[in-house]
Amino acid sequence: MTKKALITGVTGQDGSYLAEFLLEKGYEVVGMIRRGSMPNFQRIQHILDRITLVNGDLLDQVSLIEILREHRPQEVYNLAAQSFVPTSWAQPVLTAEFTAVGVTRVLDAIRMVDPSIRFYQASSSEMFGKVQEVPQNEKTPFYPRSPYGVAKVYGHWITVNYRESYGMFAVSGILFNHESPRRGLEFVTRKVTHNAARIKLGLADKLPMGNLEAKRDWGFAGDYVRAMWLMLQQDHPEDYVVATGVQHSVRDLLECAFSYLGLDYRDYVVVDPRFLRPADVFELVGDASKARRQLGWKPEVTFEELIHMMVDHDMEELKRQMASGTVPPVGGWQ
Repeated sequence: MTKKALITGVTGQDGSYLAEFLLEKGYEVVGMIRRGSMPNFQRIQHILDRITLVNGDLLDQVSLIEILREHRPQEVYNLAAQSFVPTSWAQPVLTAEFTAVGVTRVLDAIRMVDPSIRFYQASSSEMFGKVQEVPQNEKTPFYPRSPYGVAKVYGHWITVNYRESYGMFAVSGILFNHESPRRGLEFVTRKVTHNAARIKLGLADKLPMGNLEAKRDWGFAGDYVRAMWLMLQQDHPEDYVVATGVQHSVRDLLECAFSYLGLDYRDYVVVDPRFLRPADVFELVGDASKARRQLGWKPEVTFEELIHMMVDHDMEELKRQMASGTVPPVGGWQ
């Protein structure tokens, strides 16, 4: 029998890669989107005719119940959230509603409609925040340093609570930073690769940045959605850290992207206090040995390959826009 999966946040980076992956596995894919006047289907445009889109909202539990009753998925992947850390400082309450309480609404809808549904929660390395040990694994204490990180901790523990209280197959993937050409321009990796390409093409002459010494464990989103699926195929529900185990600084990121284009980032990058967080997370690096051992998962794309992939994409996209006369103007952070 063909399996059916529901993906919340299907139009996002991870949702688009996961939908592709599940389609290749022969799944019927239902993607939940929020009703809006101008929905953005750019990341899933190439598979729109192969998936079913439904209107729903993490703020509206009735909509979640109706979707589950109508489509009867065997698996639910909760990827929807307010996921940009700086925005969580500007909108902390809304971030809590989506990223924390929204998880409870999905879990409780599953409990009421069909508790046999397998549930995946997108947890985050930002939960570790002010890290208590290096590297971080499934047993490392959480110490979040942003409203986003705090909300993700709630989502993580409510998933554990429903698993242990109701016997549900509910798991969390504690994913470290994962990027791709589909990453939004507001995220630091895409901000760097996009603007390196703009500078190379003469469309910009500087790049304001925040903390260049912050260190992250960056991997490829396409690798990480495979780990999500593997977690729901196990005999027993458990939580897993998903990471490369290799740490790079923002300065390393700049060097990798700019040097690939034959540029020296130091000629263009300026530190701008506007991009410094109120409480920063200085270093994150994951220990994914449990995922390697129990899931048979490991990353396939290296940091350098990832950044070069993103630079190539941005160069091609900007050249296409230049040829058509649709290059966007320089924005506030370019």
